Amino acid sequence: MKIILLLSLGVTLFSQGLGNTLDSCQGRCGNWANSAYSCQCNPPCERNRDCCSDYYNLCKGSTSCKGRCGEKYNSQNQCHCNTKCSQYNNCCSDYSQQCGGSTSCKGRCGEKYNSQNQCHCNTKCSQYNNCCSDYSQQCGGSTSCKGRCGEQYNSQNQCHCNTKCSQYNNCCSDYSQQCGGGSGGGEPITDSELKALSELLYSLDSNKASPSELVIDKQARVSDSQTSSKKDLSLKPLFSFLDESSLFSKPTFAAFLALLDNYQRYTGQSEKFSSAQLKEQDTFLQEVISNTEIGRELYTFFHSKGLYSSEAEFIYDLKMMWFGLYSRSNNAKDSSGFEHIFAGEVKKGKVSGFHSWIQFYRLEKNGLMNYYSHSFDGPWTSFPDMLGMQFNWDGYFKQVGSAIIGSSPEFDFALYSLCYIARPGRQCFLSLGGQTLVIQTYTWDNSYYGDGKKFIASGFPATPRALLQHPFLLNPEEEL
Repeated sequence: MKIILLLSLGVTLFSQGLGNTLDSCQGRCGNWANSAYSCQCNPPCERNRDCCSDYYNLCKGSTSCKGRCGEKYNSQNQCHCNTKCSQYNNCCSDYSQQCGGSTSCKGRCGEKYNSQNQCHCNTKCSQYNNCCSDYSQQCGGSTSCKGRCGEQYNSQNQCHCNTKCSQYNNCCSDYSQQCGGGSGGGEPITDSELKALSELLYSLDSNKASPSELVIDKQARVSDSQTSSKKDLSLKPLFSFLDESSLFSKPTFAAFLALLDNYQRYTGQSEKFSSAQLKEQDTFLQEVISNTEIGRELYTFFHSKGLYSSEAEFIYDLKMMWFGLYSRSNNAKDSSGFEHIFAGEVKKGKVSGFHSWIQFYRLEKNGLMNYYSHSFDGPWTSFPDMLGMQFNWDGYFKQVGSAIIGSSPEFDFALYSLCYIARPGRQCFLSLGGQTLVIQTYTWDNSYYGDGKKFIASGFPATPRALLQHPFLLNPEEEL
């Protein structure tokens, strides 16, 4: 009952000021489902029977682009409001007025190059002198990092937005604000602050496994040169014992476990969620952020830096960056940061992502995971610990899969979130019990949410092998 009341309170607080938009599709046609609203405005709402009363009028039967700019193509619509409608001559009559048309960057910042467009809104348009006239106003232009965080170096740019710009003193003036280097006031998040906060979170992890609750058998250790051998050198499972009744009954563990069966592992196949599964995402975020000391401390830190004005805003941003869907294959909405990191995926015949000890245990218990060996063992003598492992997930091999072992879901989620927000797309140096832990994150650069923000592509505790061989990996979803 407490959980339900807290969740309801969070939604109520978040909803204040939204007025009648809570039950209207005005300005929301095609938007991702959001439990903060009482009804939805995208095609799945027809199946889930939770569409707003004006959905069909505003989003399907309308001959206007009002509230529809940038929506996906829908053959049921009389006219269209996306960037390709000019090419196919099927734009609504007010497309230019409402959406800026093909001569404006309104709703188009960071889009891929399309030869049919009269002007362009990506980071290379300045180089080719074909930007739309309002590119700087809408997208930040070449002197801003808006929509450019983590991009590759381009000598034609006036300033830069990658992890090396600080080293070469050529960052754009808003690099810290746009890319997470500090607060809106420009104050940086220092390495010493990250280490101090991670030590605090480490000390607050009251839900971590104790030696009496979890026993692992590491067995065979191999060198880095042997990790690709695909040999099963361990006769026994990795997990010898886990007290499920003690650990899995805790609210954060229960909320985390409820999410793991919401995904299918193959990329290229669209992920679809029921209304109940979407509520499970909200429950998880409420449990790990609002209902734990770890989550509250994480929010307090970012709030002190001016990055978030309220806990509701923080939770909403976490939901978008972690659970927002994007395409790794076949243009299907087939992946998210949460699925990749915690549930794991299979792409091109190999395991991709998969950095959760809880998911590993769950699959091993059900006969779907075969532990082969480990190539790295962290310096910690109690939980949380860290391993770099070789394993086979029901027919698919992972050469080196690293994971924090024995930690709580809120601890893992907090560390990855901390590093992604503070050090997006780069190495993040933390401290746990006086020992260094490096978290490597990667941004998803092919699509965005909100005002040019990037989804999480990957994140993992880096082994020495990863630090040496993949310091600037551009396609982390392939292996890591």
